[in-house]
Amino acid sequence: MKKRILTGDRPTGKLHLGHYVGSLANRIKLQDEYETYIIIADVQALTDNFNNPEKIRASLTEVALDYLAVGIDPSKATIFVQSMVPEIAELTVFFMNMTTVARVAQNPTVKNEMREKGYDEEIPFGFFAYPVSQAADILCVNAHLVPAGADQLPMIEQTRDIARNFNRLYGETFVETESLVSDFSRLPGLDGNAKMSKSLNNAIYLSDSSEILREKIMKMYTDPNRIHATDPGTVEGNVAFVYHDAFNPNKDEVADLKERYQKGTVGDVEVKTKLFHALDAFLAPIHEKRAFYEARPDEVRQILIDGTARARAKAAETMERVRHAMKIDYFK
Repeated sequence: MKKRILTGDRPTGKLHLGHYVGSLANRIKLQDEYETYIIIADVQALTDNFNNPEKIRASLTEVALDYLAVGIDPSKATIFVQSMVPEIAELTVFFMNMTTVARVAQNPTVKNEMREKGYDEEIPFGFFAYPVSQAADILCVNAHLVPAGADQLPMIEQTRDIARNFNRLYGETFVETESLVSDFSRLPGLDGNAKMSKSLNNAIYLSDSSEILREKIMKMYTDPNRIHATDPGTVEGNVAFVYHDAFNPNKDEVADLKERYQKGTVGDVEVKTKLFHALDAFLAPIHEKRAFYEARPDEVRQILIDGTARARAKAAETMERVRHAMKIDYFK
């Protein structure tokens, strides 16, 4: 029997290149090797968008289209909607009883997200507690592996803690999930920010047209100390070269650009123009496949319906074991 993967995204907008290098590339590669579940985490998205459910509803289809466009195969991977699997909510409640407020408050991912969103004492409890919800997402299918960005590692460690605590209290029920981090687990934003993010408006989206892509790349942050093209420039940490390393398959061209940039014999325009061509070529087949599915909305909807039904069946099996372990399967 294949081991299982659980991974996914919050539907708060279209997916970007940071999502691709952080987890999508690994999902595509591993869907042949693992029983793969991909969650569109609308419940978690609502924790800080509860007053704008229309945004989540619109984004849900966009995320599904991005999955299909990059090569997630619905015949190999189960794509499902979180809120339509109520067993996850049931498991979340049980996990809350074995998770302390202090443990969640110490989670670096939670603290960072709170800081980014400007929360202080007015943090919604659902948002604060979403590491517990995420543990339920992962363990409802008893996933062995989670391909994720480095910023999600504290969440996966908390999932492991919850699984260990449950197993200690009630007997062996859950696996202790491992994480898989991409070689390019964090892609910087176009503005030089450490993280590409929808909320920071510094992202290249998988669905960006060639015109938008060129415009964004030409405004990309490079070496702030380099005034003229003849000035020696810094390659390390330079956003343009980070993107070249991630997406330009012509490694000889990248090496030549780096050498000339450090010598001051190539300008930012040439570096960015060649990056545009590399990224435009990378995104072209993604755009073609996205257009194919955009023209077939009923097919996309059925993929989500079928995937959610499969995920719910797996979650129901998990909850049967959980209730038995906890001795609350009263009518058996």
